[in-house]
Amino acid sequence: IAMPVHTIGQHPDQRERAFLKQPGVFQNSKKKVKFNADYEPIKTKSLIKQAAEGPGGVKILKQAKLGHKRWYKDVGLGFGIPREAKMGSYIDKKCPFVGQSTIRGRILSGMVQNVKMNRTITVRRTYLLWRKKYKRYEKRHKNVVAHLSPCFRVRPGDRVTIGQCRPLSKTKRFAVLKVQAKRIRGDKKFEKF
Repeated sequence: IAMPVHTIGQHPDQRERAFLKQPGVFQNSKKKVKFNADYEPIKTKSLIKQAAEGPGGVKILKQAKLGHKRWYKDVGLGFGIPREAKMGSYIDKKCPFVGQSTIRGRILSGMVQNVKMNRTITVRRTYLLWRKKYKRYEKRHKNVVAHLSPCFRVRPGDRVTIGQCRPLSKTKRFAVLKVQAKRIRGDKKFEKF
């Protein structure tokens, strides 16, 4: 399958009727990016300074291969920035890495149960509850709806770490921060996170 050719300054992930762009990033620059045979950028005055300071002291990465600037931020709390968030071309205003939402509050982990919604997943959190009368633990679970940024690829059964943010919709108050691929096991067992 051939990849589509994009001109400098265009984003390939324009799926909405309105033009999607990152706030604070000027995309109508008249300077052209020059390339050599190995697709390495030739150092011009515009490329000498690779990292500029954006709003709030956050880095703006000038991407020579795609020919447009990319704004991203570190969410903190020891979570790394995914490579797709740095080098990708998607636009998502609810993404904690390239959007306007901030992570604060609770950090939870669970198992992905449903991925059928658009940029939304359902995370199943299992826990044990002590029943005093029977002197035993009872298995319980809660489902949490979380925003899935396009920089992650998940399937049902993967373990994810989600962080609390502002309300993104009627039921969404969390965003995915880290994904661990599903481990293959012989039989289905109850897992406590």
